[in-house]
Amino acid sequence: MHFHIESEQEEDGRWIAEIPEIPGALAYGKDAEEAMAKVEVLALRVLAEQIEVGETRPMAIRIDLAAA
Repeated sequence: MHFHIESEQEEDGRWIAEIPEIPGALAYGKDAEEAMAKVEVLALRVLAEQIEVGETRPMAIRIDLAAA
């Protein structure tokens, strides 16, 4: 399972990030990094919930985190 994050700056200066493969997975931040971090957290919560309630089966995943 592979997801990608799209981000862009809004006219009001905020950044928005979304994961198109997960409906509703979008988040705002003061900069691109914050918006992407928030949408990653949201995506993990959505996937965990889907597995927990039986909407999807558990599957092998790979998570790569950038060094802080």
